[in-house]
Formats: sequence, C-alpha cells, structure tokens
Amino acid sequence: MILKAAEYGFSRPPLNYAKGMTSAYIAYPIAEKLERRNVSGKFREINDYYKLPFKEREEIVKQKLYETLSFANENVPYYRELFSGINFDPEKIKKDINYLHDIPPLTKDIIREQGVRLLSSSLESTRHHVCKTGGSTGLSCFIYYDQEAADYSSAVTLISRDSVGNKKYKSELHFACRFKGEEQPNWPNREDFKCFAMNRSNIFFSALDDAGLEEIIDTLRTRRPHLIHAHPSTIFALACYVEKKYGNLKLFEVFESSGELLESYMREKIELVLRCRVINRYGLAELGVMAYQYQNREDMFVYDSEGYPENFTQEDGRKELVFTGFRNKLMPLIRYRTGDVATVEKRNDGFYITDVTGRIHDVVTLNGTEFPTHHIQDVLDHRVGGIQEFQIDTRYGQPVLKLVLEVHANETDISSKIEHYWPGAFSVQFVGHDDFVRVGHRSKFRHVVDK
Repeated sequence: MILKAAEYGFSRPPLNYAKGMTSAYIAYPIAEKLERRNVSGKFREINDYYKLPFKEREEIVKQKLYETLSFANENVPYYRELFSGINFDPEKIKKDINYLHDIPPLTKDIIREQGVRLLSSSLESTRHHVCKTGGSTGLSCFIYYDQEAADYSSAVTLISRDSVGNKKYKSELHFACRFKGEEQPNWPNREDFKCFAMNRSNIFFSALDDAGLEEIIDTLRTRRPHLIHAHPSTIFALACYVEKKYGNLKLFEVFESSGELLESYMREKIELVLRCRVINRYGLAELGVMAYQYQNREDMFVYDSEGYPENFTQEDGRKELVFTGFRNKLMPLIRYRTGDVATVEKRNDGFYITDVTGRIHDVVTLNGTEFPTHHIQDVLDHRVGGIQEFQIDTRYGQPVLKLVLEVHANETDISSKIEHYWPGAFSVQFVGHDDFVRVGHRSKFRHVVDK
C-alpha cells in the first residue's frame, strides 16, 4: 500500500516535478559517471550542430562521409577488399559526393555472410553492444555498436524528445513485453529503480484483448506519463477500445511512434480519441534513430549529424531508403539498404524522408486471442532462445510456426518451451531459411503469412 501510494503521489504535482528534477540533474549525471558514459556531452554537441545553417552542415556531412569511407578502407576487411575490387578511392568524395554511388549497397544478406569481416576490431578488445534487427524488412542479423556510437545514439533520442517538449525532467513510459509465468511485481520494482535516472518506467503487456487494454488504461491513469513510446499498432488498438468504451480519454501528452509504419488513419484516431500529440520517428537497430519530427515538424527530419541518406531505385522503380552511418567505428555501415520504401527530399533546412512504407508488424490470433508479432519475437528471443528466425503460416487451419534454429539449439527443448508459452496454439516445423514463404511482388519476408 505504501508503494502504491508513492506511485500515485510521485505522478502528480508537486512531487512529480521534484522527482523529475532529481532524476535529470542528480541521478542522471551520477549514472553516467558510474556507467562510464558520456551522453550529456554528446547531447550538447548535437544540439549546437543543429544551430548551424544547412549549407554549413552540408560541408560537415561531406567531410564525415569522407572520414567514414577512409576509416572503413583502412580498418575493415570487407570494405578494404570491396574498394580495391572496384578501384574506389575515398578521396573522390572530396571532389563530388555523388561518387558514393560507385560503392555497391550493403544488405542484410551481406552482413550475415561477412560476419566479423565487417568489424574494424575484435569484439574481445572493444567495449561493445549487440543489437538484433527485427526482421520486419528481411531476415534478422546482428549489429555491433562501440560505446561511442551507443552514447551518440542515446543522445539523439534525448535530443529528439527534448525538441518536442519532453524535457528530461518529464516522465516517460515505454511499452514492453510481459512473459508468461513471470508476472511483473507491482510498481515500483527493481527495473523501475534502474529507470529512475531516465525518469521513465515500463508497462508490460502481451495480448491486446479487453482485459489487457483495460490494464494498460489503469496503468496510464495511475502514472500519468508525459510521453509514451510504443508500436503504433498497440496504441491504435488502445484508441479503438477507448473509443468503444469511453468515447475519449486523455492519458498522456505525447505518443512517440516507433518500430512500425504509422498509417495516417492510425495517427488520426490516436490524436482524436486519446487527445495527444503523435510524433513519428524512423529508427532501426542497425543505425539508431535517423529521422524524427524534430521540433514538431510536419515531416520527419533526417539527422544528418548521424548519417547520410539516399534513395536506391529498385527494379520496379520504387525508391528504397539507404543510409551511411557516421558514428559506429566498430561496424561501419556504408550505403546500407534498409528495405524500407521512402522518398528522401533535400530542402532548405535539411534532408527529410516522406512516404515511408514497408515496416509492418503483423498480428496473429492464437486460441482466440490476438498477439502482436513483436511480442512473439520477444518471447522467442529472450525466453525460448536458440532461434535465428521465425515465420507463422496461418493459411491452413492451425497456425504453423516455422523455426530456423541456431547450431547449438535442441529441437525437443524448443518445442517444450513453445508449448509452455502457447499451449496447443502451433504446429511447429524446424526448417531452413529457404523454406520460408515469400509474399508480395517483391517476394518479401513477413513474419505472418495469411494468403
């Protein structure tokens, strides 16, 4: 009861303000020092960068691109061999940035194939972080960040939210997966104390049924966050439920959409029913947040401090989004094909991306309950383990869960764990990557196949 009272009290004035200021100006600097990180310094650096006019930034971008290509040529085996094979000299970029087009694009298939040959140093000798791509636009692969790149990525997130009014002293709430059999203790818990320095908390959910959505509403009513961060499909489901049962509710000020395509109909309903501002962002595990409705812009502004955007014209004429990252020296990604279709526009104040398509996470019905595939992926990654990739085929009655396993994985153990989390829901098949069903005119991989 004491903890619940504290939860309620510290979510409302004046205690919420005191908590936020303590978090931002005392706890956060201490946490940075203890973790040996420098996010605040990079926050100031990036903030100053965007005070420059775009013409000045363009010259800096050109220099950063040259430095990235030169570093990769000297330190990364894959690029050293590639540049030699096509007779590419990074010095060309100083003459004309369009020489970048001489370099063949990088794909997930190349990353998976080349492995450590894309690293500038051994993982054992470098403080690093690993990210697994989500697989919504192709088979998953692993990306390794050095600490410097990780700190810049965190700084960009802070800059983004600060620019739309979510200062560090204002509270955030992140939607996270709840694992079966591991019910989260009542807030505040150990994880929330870890989040204290960020003035953030988590809300754990799985199914988006009436009971699950009502629980989300109760949590939001209690904590009253200023900003929430979630997949748009989740918050759209919440808005539809609220509209049906309550008409409308104001539960937070800002919804930051991430991880999926934010459709215009989703944005409209969320803004109307949940009475909030909706902010779109473009981020990916491979590079971090690369575009945002910075300073409440109508379209997503590309962070040219972090990378250089391009369009790659596909065979069908559509424009695919390509990025060259500037920060990650451990694993530089040059002309990386994101798999997303979008238009890069150069305007007076910077680059923008518009008309983004291709980032859709599916929802699948299991035993009468809808589950978002990002929840299923979280369970497979963090509780089942040993799985490279998955696909759910729902075309023929009982859903078929196709799994590609890591070499060390045991089929019996995997089957047992899946039955634990989803009793009787799947027919499990262990397959190779070539056995996945491809859909659409581009033979695109999707986590759920339904036609």
